[in-house]
Formats: sequence, structure tokens, C-alpha cells
Amino acid sequence: MSDASAPAVSNFLREIVARDIAEGKHKVPVTRFPPEPNGYLHIGHAKAMCINFGIAQDFGGHCNLRFDDTNPAKEEQEFIDSIQADVRWLGFDWGKNLFFASDYFETLYQWAEHLIRNGNAYVDDQSAEETRINRGTLTEPGKPSPFRERTVEENLDLFRRMRAGEFPNGARVLRAKIDMAAGNINLRDPVLYRIIHTHHPRTGTTWCIYPNYDFAHGQSDALEHITHSLCSLEYEDHKPLYDWLLAHLPVPSHPRQYEFARLNMTYTLLSKRHLTRLVQGKHVRGWDDPRMPTLAGLRRRGVPPAALVDFVKRVGVARANSVVDIAMFDACVRELLNKTASRYMGVLRPLKVVIENYPEGQVEELDAVNNPEDPSAGGRKVPFSRELYVEQDDFMENPPKKFFRLSPGKEVRLRYAYFVTCKEVVKNDQGEVVELRCTYDPASRGGNSPDGRKVQATLHWVSVAHAKTAEVRLYNPMFNRPDPASAEDPLTELNPASLEVIEAKLEPALESAEVGKAVQFERLGYFTRDPDAGLVFNRTVGLRDTYAKA
Repeated sequence: MSDASAPAVSNFLREIVARDIAEGKHKVPVTRFPPEPNGYLHIGHAKAMCINFGIAQDFGGHCNLRFDDTNPAKEEQEFIDSIQADVRWLGFDWGKNLFFASDYFETLYQWAEHLIRNGNAYVDDQSAEETRINRGTLTEPGKPSPFRERTVEENLDLFRRMRAGEFPNGARVLRAKIDMAAGNINLRDPVLYRIIHTHHPRTGTTWCIYPNYDFAHGQSDALEHITHSLCSLEYEDHKPLYDWLLAHLPVPSHPRQYEFARLNMTYTLLSKRHLTRLVQGKHVRGWDDPRMPTLAGLRRRGVPPAALVDFVKRVGVARANSVVDIAMFDACVRELLNKTASRYMGVLRPLKVVIENYPEGQVEELDAVNNPEDPSAGGRKVPFSRELYVEQDDFMENPPKKFFRLSPGKEVRLRYAYFVTCKEVVKNDQGEVVELRCTYDPASRGGNSPDGRKVQATLHWVSVAHAKTAEVRLYNPMFNRPDPASAEDPLTELNPASLEVIEAKLEPALESAEVGKAVQFERLGYFTRDPDAGLVFNRTVGLRDTYAKA
């Protein structure tokens, strides 16, 4: 959950809200979080949520959750449900303030007729391509539509027939009549309504014309008496239209729009269009694939919501766009899990070890610490036997000078157990090392030196007889380059090694690990049990920055 007790960091948005309250413009702020239900929320939405819900909460107001459900061709109930789950997961509560743009469809329609009657809107018959061409460029003014001077009566008649379903998709649109020579292209007679004959998740087939975002958003803000409409920087150019519509309609309130920089991260793609392509093209297993930057994906990967909120706070609120190194996000996750995650032993790439002088059939229950950062976490028993698994990477037959782990003749400590020394290396017909023959010092039980001698490495291990076989999914950077959005087609930059699935051996206590709660595999990283059937773990984050190496 979000840490409401943490002191809020001042930023320009908070200063605006504080000033407005001090000057008596508003008693408390009313903000809104208005996602489109055409996909899952991603990490960029987390920043918008923290800003809108956080400011409202800290100044004694409230934040509305409002779905901008104005494009039924791309919207599904699945997305509505997932968005609500994500908001709750991040620790925010909209209370009774759940709204939909579709709640206001009749009012918006009447306001569209209001614009027509006042000569501020007209029905246009141009095709989408003709409209685009005639809109002009940044250096050339647009050309007025040949239908721009239709009479009020003709426009009202056509608009009502659009509503009645007389015309096919794309045949006509309703446009605002503003200024085709405006420097801001958004003011060059923007489209307000378009014809879409399809089923709407909430209104069914009641409507076949739908307002676009610009017409629905500001008016919904006004109907809900939003005081501060806080949105990301890409809507800055839309602000003049936002204000123009409010000025030309009989709205009950006049919200103000303020923009902040959106969240951009290296090795991450936050375009919903491209995320949809990843899902539909089956490049990932779904919207909640742990490689996805969606909140559902991060949750499945084991990222704690508090770490995400902390990350957003550290990024801060600025006016100019920038790119955050994803290593900063991983560091926030690592820092929190280091304090909260229980430790266990798991071997990702097993190499068998036989302790020749350990009694056959004997099993010891050794004491292990659950979390050295949290004494209240207690401990557990770990079974130890004659045959063990260690990591393949923890052995080298011909090691370099500074390799301190297992090698022929080398003594190391086994975590919580004993000192062992490698005596013999067993290989298969291909010359691959398949087994190590070792001896142990019975006097070193608990991993303590019996005579003060020192070893330079402590290895994790799992008893062969007690090991649980698990599928472990190792997630690597999803893209080969840190700026995938700059590619002509970002999907050409997909990393084919973004997912590696291996068969690991885990200590038996991990068989009862809680789904979705991250734990630490000692010396390896943080992992969380996946909701898939069976014993499956996802790597949440490594113990070190893996992006620098990538």
C-alpha cells in the first residue's frame, strides 16, 4: 500500500494547490484519474495515480476514478476490472467517487447541440484523409471544409440523424468551428463526435455516435467539479481547446488544467499501442507477463506496491520530460525487499556434491535465519545430507587467482552447515563436470571455524534428497537498446533472451511459499511464486544491477 505517513515532497503542483486553497479559490482539491479502458495500466500510470490521489489525500480532498470510455471499438470489461484492481493494489481508494464518461453521454450530446445552435459546431462530410490534408501543417494554415457554412438547421438535422444511426462509420463527424488558421493545430476545427457502430461495454447499442477525448474530458471534469485537472505533458497542446470548450458551454464549473512530465524509463516501452501489439502478437504471455511494464506484470513479478510508490516519489514531479534509468527502479525494489523478504536457499543450475566422509543415510536439521535485517522474522530448519546441490558457477576446475569458491583442493563454507573441501572431480563422456567429491570437517558445524582458520567463500546449497524441483523464470531486459521507442518499429528491438526458463532445486520450505510475495534466494536475487499451477518462481530483481552488464 502507499505510505501515507511519509512526508510529501513539495513540487510545483502542490504549490499551486496550496496557493489556491490559501487564497480561498477552493476549500479542498478535487482531482481525477481518468484512464481509458483499452488496455492495462502501466508504470507511467502509477505516477499519474500517485500525483492525483496523493495531492487530493494530503490536502483533505478526494480523487475520482473516471473511465474515459468513449471508444467502444477498443474497450473491454476486462480492462475496467484490471484498472480498478491496479488502483487498489497501489494503495489508493476512490471511495464512492467512481465515474464513467458514459455517465454523461446525454449531457454531452445536449451540449454538442448547444454548440451547433450558437454557430460553434458543424457536421462535416469529408473523409478522414481529406480532413487530414485540409488541416494544414505547423507552417501552413488549414483549409476550411466545404461544409463549414452549413446552416444551424441543417447541422442539427444531420447530427440528430447521426445519433439515430442513419449513417455508416466514417460518413460524417461533428467538428467545432474555431479557427482553421490557428497556430495550435488542435484548434483547427477539431472533431467532437464520430460515428461508431459497435457494442459499448456499459451502454450497449444505445449510442452509435461517441464524443472524442477532448470533448468528453474537460466537460466531465466540469460536471464533477474537478478543481485541478492534473495530466501529463502530452496534453499541454490540448489545453487551449480544453479552455475553449469550457468557455462556450453551460458548464457548472471551470476546472484548470496543469501538466507534468510523464514517466519514461530506459529499456521500457510505455506506448499502449505497442504494448497491445506485444500482447496480440503473442510476443508475451499476456498483459500480466512479468516482462511487461504493466502494473499487473510488475505485481506478477513480485514488485511490492510500496517500492513502486517510493520510486515515483524519488523520480519527482517536473515540468520537462526526461528519461529515468531503470536501474533506479530496480534499486527501489531491491532496497525494500532487502528489509522485508525472507531468505531461502535455491540452486538455479545444480551441480551435485557428494560428501564422502559424511554418514550415509544421516540427515541433520540445521538452523537458518529468515532475514538478518529483521530479527522478528525468526528462523527455520534446513535439512542437510551427504548429497547436495551447489551452483555450477560456484565451481571451477582451473580457477583464476581471485576465484575463492570451490575448486580442487579448495575449502569453502556451506551456509549454516560445514566447511567442505573438494577432493575429486567427476566428468561424463563429453568431459563435462557432473559431480564433485568432497570431504567435510565435523567440527565446523553451523559454518563455524573450529580452529580459527578462515575460508574466503560461503556457498548456498540444497540437500538432494529433500530438494523440490521448480520451474524458475529469469527475466532480462525486454529490449536490446535502452531507447526502444526511438526505433522505427520498437518491436524489431525485442531481446530474444528476455525470458529464460530453467529447472531449479529449492529447499523444501519454498514449497509453501506464498503466491505473489517475494523472497530472496540467497546470493541469487529476489523471486516470487507465480500463480501458475505447480512450483513456479519468477525472478523479481537480481541482487545487483543487471542493466549495466546488459
